[in-house]
Amino acid sequence: MSSSKNLQEVLDEAGNPVDMLRNSQIGAYVYPVVAPEFHNWRSEQQAWRNSAVLFDQTHHMDNLFLKGPGAIELIRATAINSTATFPVNRAKQYVPVTPYGHVIGDGILFREAEEEYVYVGRAPATNWLLYNAEKGGYDVDVVVDRRSPSRPMGKPVTRKYWRYQIQGPNAWSVIEKLNGGPLEQLKFFNMSTMTIAGETVHTLRHGMAGAPGLEIWGAYESYDRVRDAILEAGAEFGIVPVGSRAYPSNTLESGWVPSPLPAIYTGEELRGYREWLGADSYEATNALAGSFVSENIEDYYLNPWELGYGSFVKFDHDFIGRDALEKVDPTTQRKKVTLAWNKDDMAKIFASLFDPTEVPYKYFDLPLANYGSSNFDVVRDAEGRDLGVSLFTGYSANERSALSLATIDPGVPEGEEVRVLWGEPDGGTRKTTVEPSRQIEVRAIVSPIPYSATARSTYQGGWRTGYKPE
Repeated sequence: MSSSKNLQEVLDEAGNPVDMLRNSQIGAYVYPVVAPEFHNWRSEQQAWRNSAVLFDQTHHMDNLFLKGPGAIELIRATAINSTATFPVNRAKQYVPVTPYGHVIGDGILFREAEEEYVYVGRAPATNWLLYNAEKGGYDVDVVVDRRSPSRPMGKPVTRKYWRYQIQGPNAWSVIEKLNGGPLEQLKFFNMSTMTIAGETVHTLRHGMAGAPGLEIWGAYESYDRVRDAILEAGAEFGIVPVGSRAYPSNTLESGWVPSPLPAIYTGEELRGYREWLGADSYEATNALAGSFVSENIEDYYLNPWELGYGSFVKFDHDFIGRDALEKVDPTTQRKKVTLAWNKDDMAKIFASLFDPTEVPYKYFDLPLANYGSSNFDVVRDAEGRDLGVSLFTGYSANERSALSLATIDPGVPEGEEVRVLWGEPDGGTRKTTVEPSRQIEVRAIVSPIPYSATARSTYQGGWRTGYKPE
């Protein structure tokens, strides 16, 4: 049993952070509480393209409430994004980087009142905001509502808010029926309110599959009542509740990488942060997976351009990491792409499950095949030259294709065939998500972000595509 009290002590005890993270015992990354499937994951995927869906985002993200005159100063000092335009009832992508210019995480900031903001997203950016609020002397009150436990094991779970999305081609018909009449389609990422089942709920204009939709949230006590009302109103429009199995796979079609490795494991300027982070923090227990193996943890760090966030970088304010980012030449950085995996090679992976004479290839789970919190698979050209890494992998029933989101050399054109090395070397690591397996090179075609043709032509997703709403 380790006696470490913080991340720095954990790293000192472990020696090499790569070995520690690649052999993490945390298990599979879980989207908690929400049932895995309500219909089946294939039909649920197809419903966001063909009819309407209800996403339940209540449990898998942190909520961080920031209140006070120093809140905007904290945000401005830690975000690569400009806050020059950030009025009340508007949401904005939030992307922080380290002093060395590498991405820590990302999420969405909601400005609910003049001095009140809510950050919603994964733990790395939550922790960075908490740390800087505490250490930076900002005049801000901070309250954190952590994601629900991955494995509640029968214990009751509560949150401050429930959070849903109504999405798909028929979403607006469902929304107007709930509203009892027409509802103004605000600009993307603008906020308002509406009434559902007698409850006043907050709304955020959102959209996917080329159609307008809403993210809505309200007091957790009304969770069941509002959910039931949405499903009842949406029945005639073919609404389908989406389970936790299909839900995270929607990013394969729309192009957002949700889990870059927080780039905080090295650097003297970050020692204080590592000493502040607990030994049980996300950063200390995070699991690295995939065929890309380096002894240097910094080879897993990514900058904003590599993740498609280059358009967010604005030098109109001072922020942590600005000096480092000003030295970056955007034209030489790797670019985010979709990789469409070869169908014959995918068939080989699944066929190996039924061959008793050979160790199978690494299992490709459906619809999401990631087996770590942060995933890095080698991408090569036909001659074996490394081009980059594949970061998020799964299957789309809408596209009938295995897809992954990758960051690769900028000179590789769309339509080029590359190879993804699937599976870990030497039979795999000690992670609980890895079984004895062998590697296979999978051919893949370099394709656009977002992959969905509908989404490419009509979807304005700031956090997905790089579009920046003002």
